[in-house]
Amino acid sequence: MRVKRSRPIFVRRAPGDPSKALVALGHGVRSAALGRTGIRALKREGDGGTPLGRFPVRQVLYRADRMARPRTRLPVHAIRDHDGWCDDPTSRSYNKLVKLPSRRSAEGLKRADHLYDLVLVLGYNDLPRVRGRGSAIFVHLARPGFTPTDGCIALSHHDMQMLLAQVKRGTQIVILR
Repeated sequence: MRVKRSRPIFVRRAPGDPSKALVALGHGVRSAALGRTGIRALKREGDGGTPLGRFPVRQVLYRADRMARPRTRLPVHAIRDHDGWCDDPTSRSYNKLVKLPSRRSAEGLKRADHLYDLVLVLGYNDLPRVRGRGSAIFVHLARPGFTPTDGCIALSHHDMQMLLAQVKRGTQIVILR
């Protein structure tokens, strides 16, 4: 019996601006934002780069106080008040979901803006985790004008919904230059 593999989602830098991307989705090629320093082959914590490579989609995070539970074939976690993501390379919880407040540096996931209302967690630097290689690489919602991220990929709400409809366990996001 042959196992049907999911199609990868390709992300490629847009011409003329290293912090902008084009994403091939089922409904066409769409715009996205990248990290402020563009795509980086040697990603480091805090460098503002989006990592080059092929990464599985691990899970979906969402704000239950702002939207209904997303329909998806992926694991789903509602973001709670105390949820954060550890970005301290010296911590045993580096690049993992943590409970806030934390004695280590961690980014709060329940943000006042809408960037993390819907998030796809990418399997970047997680198996194994390497200190300082970068953390919290997500696909999340974009700011108006697709301004740069700190290293994530950001899509419009509509395009994020379309991406969510395409992804399933085993789907990979392929970031190319």
